[in-house]
Amino acid sequence: MPDRRDTRGRDLERASAPKTLSATKLRWGLLIAALGAILAATVTMTVAGFDTDKVEAHQPGAAPVVRDKEFSSAAQGDCLTWSKPDRSDLVKVNCADKHLFEVAGVIDLSAYPGREFAEGTRHPDSLRMTELRDEHCVTAVQKYLGGRFDPRGKFMVNVMSPSPAGWQHGDRTLRCGVQVAATTASPATTGSLVDSDQSKVNAVGTCLGINQNLPTDPVDCAQPHSVEIVGTVDLSTNFTGGPPSESEQDKFVEAECNRLSGDYLGSPDAIRNKTLTLFFDYLEPASWLAGSHKLDCWLGKGADREGFATVVGSARGEILIDGQAPVPPPNSGRSTPAPLPGAAPLPPQPQPR
Repeated sequence: MPDRRDTRGRDLERASAPKTLSATKLRWGLLIAALGAILAATVTMTVAGFDTDKVEAHQPGAAPVVRDKEFSSAAQGDCLTWSKPDRSDLVKVNCADKHLFEVAGVIDLSAYPGREFAEGTRHPDSLRMTELRDEHCVTAVQKYLGGRFDPRGKFMVNVMSPSPAGWQHGDRTLRCGVQVAATTASPATTGSLVDSDQSKVNAVGTCLGINQNLPTDPVDCAQPHSVEIVGTVDLSTNFTGGPPSESEQDKFVEAECNRLSGDYLGSPDAIRNKTLTLFFDYLEPASWLAGSHKLDCWLGKGADREGFATVVGSARGEILIDGQAPVPPPNSGRSTPAPLPGAAPLPPQPQPR
């Protein structure tokens, strides 16, 4: 298999000319962005169900602290939410309402072999919690969804643990589940994952932020960003049955994204005049079989270095690319230089017959 980093690098060097990049040109960048989201979420949530610095120590023999009651009674299919940074106001809510975490399974560490989680042991650190997530929660989520979890979709697998106070009191249960994948704090979602479309798509008009030349979470388009969503393509309108091949997807999605971008911008020449590039990805078989059938059409610009240039402003209006206003290329493909002061007038240009 060719090195996609090299392929993508060469393509993005040529991205100053307006064009559409097919799936293979974008996929490596999306993979890096997805890995970044997972790593960031690992830091922000898998350490524990609660902020370990803001929960007081629990005295042996006392009743369990109130803040753990909702967590400790959460079962498969329950949805949880909170508003405080330390998650001390965690509550169970109807999954139809906004929530931050859906429980897919409960893991009892007291049944774990050995004495690692026995009475009197310390709360696992973030590295161990990440290992426990990978050991137990990926399987739990797949089982919860009947094997139909999209590993590159809108949601990611995660784990919550008792607070340090609850742990000291003897609670050894983990909650495996899912949350919206994000590079910072996960946004709320509505509806159970069991009934949700897992396609990783955004509302048309959304702009994705930029960090180290790669897309991040949605931001206001007036802020620095990498790409703008100009349309969403539903591949199930054209393909039925098994997963379509990459070449079949490319042909269909490219045509649809070109049409949708023209509708979004109001002119088929707008992409060219703004020196932007249309990007789209590809649905892998695992995503297709999990029920994800939609892809976003992204409008951005490849950077001179690998990745995306920084855009400010919506492509529907005035934009800056890396701090500069775009200069539309001449229609003829060549520009006529302005005459030097005092030079003789340029000869008249031949007129078309």
